[in-house]
Amino acid sequence: MSGLSLRTIQRVESGQSASLETLKSLASVFEIDVDTLKGDITVIDKKSEDWALAPAWVKLGFWGIRDRRVAIRFEIFSLVCGFVGSLAALFYPVAAGAPLFFLAAYCYAVQIRWVDNKGLWR
Repeated sequence: MSGLSLRTIQRVESGQSASLETLKSLASVFEIDVDTLKGDITVIDKKSEDWALAPAWVKLGFWGIRDRRVAIRFEIFSLVCGFVGSLAALFYPVAAGAPLFFLAAYCYAVQIRWVDNKGLWR
């Protein structure tokens, strides 16, 4: 569809720079502006030396997550589940463990702030 090689698409997905022609091809396939593709995406550089020195609790929390927006979505999702689950626990005893989502939200918040303070997002 885009006329791009699989390797080129993989490079773009991994966050490497792309030529204007590549961005135009992708923009035409997705029917969006090239400027939308050029937007800043804040990701963790998991190949950096600083990331290698990060504590295990941070690495575990961001296992499979590179994008800061995704991490914040997990934090918000955990908060919402905590609120909804807490309300449900008033009526359904089986939902008594739902407030543990607040702990998950707190853990995500601490991990995100730790990475923010160390400047590991690129």
